Amino acid sequence: MPTRVCCCCSALRPRYKRLVDNIFPEDAKDGLVKADMEKLTFYAVSAPEKLDRIGSYLAERLSRDVVRHRSGYVLIAMEALDQLLMACHSQSIKPFVESFLHMVAKLLESGEPKLQVLGTNSFVKFANIEEDTPSYHRRYDFFVSRFSAMCHSCHSDPEIRTEIRIAGIRGIQGVVRKTVNDELRATIWEPQHMDKIVPSLLFNMQKIEEVDSRIGPPSSPSATDKEENPAILAENCLRELLGRATFGNMNNAVRPVFAHLDHHKLWDPNEFAVHCFKIIMYSIQAQYSHHVIQEILGHLDARKKDAPRVRAGIIQVLLEAVAIAAKGSIGPTVLEVFNTLLKHLRLSVEFEANDLQGGSVGSVNLNTSSKDNDEKIVQNAIIQTIGFFGSNLPDYQRSEIMMFIMGKVPVFGTSTHTLDISQLGDLGTRRIQIMLLRSLLMVTSGYKAKTIVTALPGSFLDPLLSPSLMEDYELRQLVLEVMHNLMDRHDNRAKLRGIRIIPDVADLKIKREKICRQDTSFMKKNGQQLYRHIYLGCKEEDNVQKNYELLYTSLALITIELANEEVVIDLIRLAIALQVIEIRTMEAPYFLPEHIFRDKCMLPKSLEKHEKDLYFLTNKIAESLGGSGYSVERLSVPYVPQVTDEDRLSRRKSIVDTVSIQVDILSNNVPSDDVVSNTEEITFEALKKAIDTSGMEEQEKEKRRLVIEKFQKAPFEEIAAQCESKANLLHDRLAQILELTIRPPPSPSGTLTITSGHAQYQSVPVYEMKFPDLCVY
Repeated sequence: MPTRVCCCCSALRPRYKRLVDNIFPEDAKDGLVKADMEKLTFYAVSAPEKLDRIGSYLAERLSRDVVRHRSGYVLIAMEALDQLLMACHSQSIKPFVESFLHMVAKLLESGEPKLQVLGTNSFVKFANIEEDTPSYHRRYDFFVSRFSAMCHSCHSDPEIRTEIRIAGIRGIQGVVRKTVNDELRATIWEPQHMDKIVPSLLFNMQKIEEVDSRIGPPSSPSATDKEENPAILAENCLRELLGRATFGNMNNAVRPVFAHLDHHKLWDPNEFAVHCFKIIMYSIQAQYSHHVIQEILGHLDARKKDAPRVRAGIIQVLLEAVAIAAKGSIGPTVLEVFNTLLKHLRLSVEFEANDLQGGSVGSVNLNTSSKDNDEKIVQNAIIQTIGFFGSNLPDYQRSEIMMFIMGKVPVFGTSTHTLDISQLGDLGTRRIQIMLLRSLLMVTSGYKAKTIVTALPGSFLDPLLSPSLMEDYELRQLVLEVMHNLMDRHDNRAKLRGIRIIPDVADLKIKREKICRQDTSFMKKNGQQLYRHIYLGCKEEDNVQKNYELLYTSLALITIELANEEVVIDLIRLAIALQVIEIRTMEAPYFLPEHIFRDKCMLPKSLEKHEKDLYFLTNKIAESLGGSGYSVERLSVPYVPQVTDEDRLSRRKSIVDTVSIQVDILSNNVPSDDVVSNTEEITFEALKKAIDTSGMEEQEKEKRRLVIEKFQKAPFEEIAAQCESKANLLHDRLAQILELTIRPPPSPSGTLTITSGHAQYQSVPVYEMKFPDLCVY
């Protein structure tokens, strides 16, 4: 009777439940009953409306087996679910998927690593299935959190820990593949999910140096490496994630990288940070590169008060990102990159100056010295980034950046620069000048303009030449090197290195082209300015050998690139004024560059008494040039450099001069009672000096020289204005004299005067009249 009752109850159960029960053997070790599994699959395909019930019942059995730790039956249930999932493709599969995901969640929540890996594998299979229509109500928040936690597994057994971490990475990869392709389902890109996914992948990539890392575009590693190494698997997952990022969600995927690098202090050293951003730049779509650069710049601003090496690490990452972005689309961030870098360059110099001023005088502060060196690392990193970025820009953008940087260079006495130097002091200002000119030197490297006017427009040439008159030999060197970059359009500089006598110029194999009309116009307009700066640069007392070599190269480049007949004459006049002479080889070798630039050079006590044979002979040069068809009339006119306001603006006073000026001002403000008047004692020597006219002659010569120089080099408008003012003054004086001499004599009838608009006659008595002496008898 009990047997018949049991058979009767079994027959009353729904068919789908009986089919599900039949796939489980009596002993779990026997595995899935394949014959009954085929029946269940056929039934599910034939009656898809039953899929949700089949899934619910399988989930019920699996939950019960998980609680009872019957792992064998759990494996059988998941295998059955996987087969049903792969076999059924219809709209009715969606309710079944809900049951499936519920069962996967149960496995992931269990504390057994084996079940967690099992659930992950099932989820990955599900992620690879393409559904006919996406389910927008389905969310994967739990799976993101759980898989991310598995990526940080700290199991005591290294093998099990690695297995769990690999499962977590593969789970994240499955979530990404399942969600990112649906444009209407953007939940995976939300910050709360990216803040879990990205750091989990980076955490597993931190061991990347232990494996054969691949820098650059993704390659195809072996399947064994991909499955067994968490670092490689995490890197591939990150590449896939970033490759699917779009304009709207790019920033959400990149910002967690900064947080991870900050939290784990991976900017110093920054090898891993560089590796991460190389992966990012190679994985994203090229048109989104500027988004990443903007994020790096923003993070640099946020960490501007961090240690110098941290800032240097971020800047080096920016350099690597720019190097990759320069090959594609940089976008509208060009000026922003340079502006931010120059701002941080100023901040670094300011920090350096403050540290130097804060150090105790007369003692050595090791911490200050170390930080000073670290700031130099920051500054060098900024300059390298500026130079690399600028050298990869097209010419029209590079010209704009050159103007932008030049506008930042501070020049004493002017306010045209746009950089705040109020907190830098003299040392800091000098440092920022050098740094900016070094940046400009990097940007101009390799720049080839068709005409010199394009490379050196007036708006750029004038501020560039201003530092060349400063009392700092290093600044003058940088200005000349920038000029060489822009002038040397045929790469002749390497052949001109070193000041030397060249017997045959043809041996140098100089490359040159015929000077064009635009270059000729440039020299007519700016030639005298260039000659003047070269002439004055040669006379600077703090020059070192490099300064003279650069000035020599400047003359040579002007001769090669910009010289027509008129320019040649001017250059010879300049050379005569400078006297670099060949005939001195035998009689006065200390006048030659090969001798004077040696470490130990013997000089005579006096250089005043030398025969004229040692100097350039203008008449001999004129004969030689005249025979070649040159016009040599101007050769007899001595070269005198122009004097402009630039001398006053660009010459920096020393600290002593500044103090003396302040003392003079203060002394003028002291009350007269406190001032002791010093009367000079009149002696025979004082009278002799007063009578001596030699000093007056020197002053007269100097005045004449200034007048001649002014009429030679001053603008026509300035000369005309000055002459007009003198003419007006002379006219006024003449009018006064004529008014006095031609004025009619007084009359007894009175003189007409106008008072308040009314004419009145004022009579003068005869006895008060004054007559000329000739009229009185």
